Amino acid sequence: MHADAQPCMEPGVETHMGAAAIAAVAAIGMLDYDAELMLRVKDGDGACFGVLLEKHRASVIHFIYRLVQEQAVAEELAQEVFLRVYRSRSSYEATAKFKTWLFRIASHLALNWLRDEKHERGQERLDDASADLPVRQVSDRRPTVEQELVYAVRLREVRLAVAALPEKQRTAVLLHKYEEMPYAQIAKVLECSESAVKSLLYRAYETLRARLAHMEST
Repeated sequence: MHADAQPCMEPGVETHMGAAAIAAVAAIGMLDYDAELMLRVKDGDGACFGVLLEKHRASVIHFIYRLVQEQAVAEELAQEVFLRVYRSRSSYEATAKFKTWLFRIASHLALNWLRDEKHERGQERLDDASADLPVRQVSDRRPTVEQELVYAVRLREVRLAVAALPEKQRTAVLLHKYEEMPYAQIAKVLECSESAVKSLLYRAYETLRARLAHMEST
């Protein structure tokens, strides 16, 4: 760590970054505190990398898992994502939101793994996904056993339908639905135009509607 580097600080606290770095963050709205943290990592502040790792590790693992359907692989690829982030620290430029850059790396690694391994997922593997899902929040009025079973069956059907989508469509849906990214951000992650993202999502959601149409009447 540089001798003049300060400890990683909370949002809103003035940092020692130079004018160029501050201008770079301002250019993306100054709302992306993650980009500011990454600029501090670039400047030698290792503590800020720990903050970024702690904040994003779980979401990166879950995102990759939904693509590759292998927990061990998802954890290994997520580790590689953050290794690449750290190794790229010296060349990092805050030209986009940090999360966009992070998920672009994650998408590339996951899709490359799928293509290289020619991994064919069986339906039985999807049954193991329940352990990685967020714990369902239950109100005081607990649902009946029958309601829980219906929920579990529907959830599994949705996951199967999403998993069966072509790779690019599946990635777009995961970023849009689960990560709640806007079209512009998804376009940067997938390195395509916004119109291409809209086309991917339109085809994906049309396919999902068709495959899950029977659920609307139950």
